[in-house]
Amino acid sequence: MNKGSINVSVENIFPLIKKFLYSDHEIFLRELVSNATDATLKLKHLTNIGEAKVEYGDPKIEVKINKENSTLHIIDQGLGMTAEEVEKYINQVAFSGAEEFINQHKDADGIIGHFGLGFYSAFMVADKVEIITKSYKDEPAAHWTCDGSPEFTLDVADKTDRGTEIILHIAEDSKEFLDEWKIRELLSKYNKFMPVPIKFGTRKETLPLPEGAAEDAKPEEIEVDNIINNPTPAWTKTPSDLVDEDYQKFYRELYPMQFEDPLFHIHLNVDYPFNLTGILFFPKLGNNINIDKDKIQLYQNQVFVTDEVKGIVPDFLMLLRGVIDSPDIPLNVSRSYLQADGAVKKISAHITKKVADKMGALITQNREEYEQKWNDIKVVIEYGMVTEDKFFEKSDKFALYPTTNNTYYTWNELIEKIKGNQTDKNNKTVILYATDKDSQDQYIQIANEKGYEVIFLDSPIAAHLIQKLEGTKENVSFARVDADHINNLIDKDEVKISKLSDEDKEKLKTQINEGINNQSYTVQLEDLSATDAPFIITQSEFMRRMKDMQATGGAGMFGMGNFPEMYNVVVNSNSDLATQILANENQEERNEIISHALDLAKLSQGLLKGKELTNFINKSFNKLK
Repeated sequence: MNKGSINVSVENIFPLIKKFLYSDHEIFLRELVSNATDATLKLKHLTNIGEAKVEYGDPKIEVKINKENSTLHIIDQGLGMTAEEVEKYINQVAFSGAEEFINQHKDADGIIGHFGLGFYSAFMVADKVEIITKSYKDEPAAHWTCDGSPEFTLDVADKTDRGTEIILHIAEDSKEFLDEWKIRELLSKYNKFMPVPIKFGTRKETLPLPEGAAEDAKPEEIEVDNIINNPTPAWTKTPSDLVDEDYQKFYRELYPMQFEDPLFHIHLNVDYPFNLTGILFFPKLGNNINIDKDKIQLYQNQVFVTDEVKGIVPDFLMLLRGVIDSPDIPLNVSRSYLQADGAVKKISAHITKKVADKMGALITQNREEYEQKWNDIKVVIEYGMVTEDKFFEKSDKFALYPTTNNTYYTWNELIEKIKGNQTDKNNKTVILYATDKDSQDQYIQIANEKGYEVIFLDSPIAAHLIQKLEGTKENVSFARVDADHINNLIDKDEVKISKLSDEDKEKLKTQINEGINNQSYTVQLEDLSATDAPFIITQSEFMRRMKDMQATGGAGMFGMGNFPEMYNVVVNSNSDLATQILANENQEERNEIISHALDLAKLSQGLLKGKELTNFINKSFNKLK
């Protein structure tokens, strides 16, 4: 038996490892299974190139619990180690790395646990660790033992089969790692898609009855290895080897509690200038920008790293689901690393480009189907247009602008359609839009009667999108269809004929102000057609847009959050009602007419609520008596 001392100068390094990494102590299993996987795949490589003259076979990794002995075993059939290699890799390299880590971080505040800690993470949960290993080389097996002090023993073992067994003697404060459910949970979380089969216990499997079996024959049950992972998940295959059903099956494997199928997927497969594979799925989103994020899982060579992918995946794509796998992203992912690393920024930019290309392909391949799905994907697309310039530059090909009549236009199609009719006296093309078809129906109909198109923008970030488009597209402005009378929204400088004199108009305006008697409403007289509505309520485009942006966190700097609601009452001075008000000398009757007309205008905008609505209904019924 050889005894030795691990060359560390930090006093009692193992409790320090445990203390510093406690918040992430469950990752020991991921690290040890990853090491076993590496040992297996390295042997595969060596046998492929002829350097290892052994049969690779069909190796697997086994995780076993022995509750009686309070031990957890991780067993592989990989390349194993000689005693000399144990001395080199475990006693020298691993613990010199541990010492360096502790020296760097022992004065840090709080928990600093990150990944990439390798073998010595075992001491976070074990007070004694054994390694029994037999190399693929024709040398005796080795048995290494360490009890958490700088002392170790290294002896010859009687192991005859190739590979390594790590035995963790679980510490008193970590007994949860002797529970089957806990180990199953960790294997499922971190090792679900590892490239080598992982056995955890056994399960019963029922064999099919042979042809011609008797009716009362009972099928035979056999015990088989319980393999808890899928070594060849969909993203490791080429798209040409998969059909839609494979992608749907993989989606359900990732999200077993998600019952709706995704709308479509994007398969990532890049090998230059960096390595990146993965599959992103578009779930049905509707207008839900607050859907659970952190649904994209990050892997490194099929080892789960994190589902906090901010920095790797552009913000707008955090609404998607799926997997990204890149060996170029280290296991010790941290926010500061992601923000500074050039490769990560390139990965983010590539994912953005890939999504844009996929959208362009989808609308080209099947425009009708794309239009049907637009309502469920528009939040992602519009969010991307607002936040990512490169994505915005490509969006003219695939962003859609539906009208209130359910006709879908791309940007160029929309401008081509409306520029002849919706260009104002200043040669600016005015895009009319609605956010609520029901409450704005009156205004939409007025616009449609003039032959104007009204697009429908109801997503929570519509105000931000409009600002982006106005800031980047030439000679274009947006106006919500109820922001003013249609003649003012698209001012063509047409001659207006008035029935009333200027003196009558002043008198009428005074009368209406007295009848309304509310500082939230500004009276605005317009010479409109006699058939136009006598009273219309509008809200200025600027005021309403600022409040919309503030509601989604974009205009807080303008202090619009507590700003009172202000409206315009557009009064048609050419209407019969205006003439009636003007001619009525009874102030009480006149004010009653004005109040009723205002209530009707408010009702058409959905502004008449609560007691006001109840009083209006009661008054209306009383007039019928």
